[in-house]
Parts: sequence; C-alpha cells; structure tokens
Amino acid sequence: MKVLVLGGTGVISRAITAQLLADGHEVTLFNRGRRTTPASSDVRQIIGDRNDREAFLQRMQAEQFDVVIDMICFTPEDARSSIETFIGRVQQLIVCSSSLAYQRPYRAVPIREDVERLCEDPSSTFPRAFDKAEMERYLQQLMRDGQPITIIRPSFTLGTGTSAFGVLRQNYGVVDRIHKGKPLVMFGDGNNPWSFTFTPDIALAFAGAVGNRATYGQHYHATSEECTVWKDAYLTLGRILGKEVELFHMSSQALMHAAPKMNLHLFHEKSHAGLFDNSKIRRDIPGFRPRISLEQGLRDLVAWYEAEANTVDPVKDALEDRLYAAHMSLLKQIENIYPD
Repeated sequence: MKVLVLGGTGVISRAITAQLLADGHEVTLFNRGRRTTPASSDVRQIIGDRNDREAFLQRMQAEQFDVVIDMICFTPEDARSSIETFIGRVQQLIVCSSSLAYQRPYRAVPIREDVERLCEDPSSTFPRAFDKAEMERYLQQLMRDGQPITIIRPSFTLGTGTSAFGVLRQNYGVVDRIHKGKPLVMFGDGNNPWSFTFTPDIALAFAGAVGNRATYGQHYHATSEECTVWKDAYLTLGRILGKEVELFHMSSQALMHAAPKMNLHLFHEKSHAGLFDNSKIRRDIPGFRPRISLEQGLRDLVAWYEAEANTVDPVKDALEDRLYAAHMSLLKQIENIYPD
C-alpha cells in the first residue's frame, strides 16, 4: 500500500518507517526537513509544515495515498486539519495519541481502554495531556459516525534517538554516572510498576493497523507486557555495564520543587502505575506481540549512546549532584529525630 507518515523522523516514527518497508509498503514522509530521515532510497520525503494549514491541504491534494499515519497530531486543530485533508481521499487515517491522554488516577490496573476515561482537566499539571484528550474526543466522535480512523496510544517508549531517558531525562548522563560510580536520583522508592516499551515493538502496532479493517473506528494502547518497576531500569543498566548502582530517593513532589518543568512527567504520569492490558490490540492485530525485554532494549540503547550520543548535559549532571547533597543533608538533619 502507499503509506504517508506525517512526521517520520522521531524515535517511534523511524521504527514505524522501517517496519512499513519490511512489510513491503511504499512509504512517503512529510516533515519540515529539520532532521535526517531514514537512510533508505525506498523512502520518499515531502518537505512542508503542517501548521501552514492551507499549504498543507493544497500539497496533499496533489498526492494519492492509501493510508496516512499521523505522528504529529497533538491538538484538536491538528486533528481537524488531517480530517479535512484526508478523510474521503484515503482508505484509513491512523493517529498517534499517547497514554498521557488518560485521566489520572487510573480506575484500574492493568489499564484497559474500556474502563479508563480521557483527561478531563484543562488545568492539568501536564497541559499536553488535556490537548491529546481533546484531540481524541474530536476524532472519536467521527469514529462513532463510521469514519475509518484508528487511534493508537503508546506509553513511555525508548529506542535509537531517545532524548527523554532517566528520572531527570539525563539520557547518556545516566550511563556516565554509573560508569563513574556517582549516585542517581530515583523518584519515590523506585517500586512503581512500569512497562518499558521499545520502538521496534510499538512499530508492530502501527504497521499492523495499516489496511486492517478490524482496527477501523477503534482506539488502543500498545505497550510492553513485561512487568517491571522503575528502579529496574537503573539496576539493569548497572548489570549491563558491570557496575554497582547507587540510588538515592526523593519524592516526585520534591523533584517538582527542584525543577518544575523538567519533572512534570514524574508528577503527572510516572508516579502512577504504568501496566497496560493489551488484550484489545492483540485481538485485532495478531502480529502485535511485544518481545523486547527491558535488558535487551537497554543493551541496544547503551550501544547507541556510547557509539553516537555519548554527551553529558552538564546542567542536569550538576543538578543531580546538588540533589544528592540536599538528600544527604536532610538525612543528617532527621537522624535520630525521634528517640527510641
């Protein structure tokens, strides 16, 4: 099939493009051309900006595609643009949402699509969550009216190009601190359940939805099915690197006070359990069988970091040092505060 990917240069998009090519599809990417595209002569690229709505509409009307995968749909306005541009002209529109769109706290764990509701609070501490939810509400109304739209919600996903790994999103800085024997901050006690998903697995969901009529009018989340906890990521890295990992613990509230923008993701998303029931997507996309373990995925991530992305953010590294100093100072202050 002729598949258009809006975006195509992000962490997940690259894996989707690779899977689409492996499945024999003809792939075109539409993006602003600011990042390198997958190194394949089989991929065509159209340069443009979807936020220039009129130019986007006119450019796409000159093209013909069977399926569109929209990886850069963040707001209701983006969704309306895609609907105006493609519905009636393509067989299917697949939209990437996010598990961020779910209302917190969850109603049940593991999380199921038919139980949860979308974020209802426009003053949410994580505004992007409400934007995604509003985008979905708009699309789901059209889906109920019979439009061939599929929504897929990844959760926290890692892979080549990842730029948000670690409690402080330190990226290679996590690996560097382990190498140097420096302590790493962990929010809470580190035992919050979480499924770490890797890009080749999530790509199976998107590619498996292409032209799959069972997915028309449906919305899904798609994640790893391995049950781990947050500190497992750091402890597994230590085993991979052959180093002992020293963790110190601070609440997500304290980390929000230290660096509010940096730690919004902890407060809104990662302080809640991240275990998902994939029964629905496995029913409709039989090829979706997540198979990359946390250890395998982190080995691949470390290999990429050390080969290509081995730079440390000095600001975040200094912040982590200061957080450790504050942590040790607090322990000293409260030592023996209650006499036995």
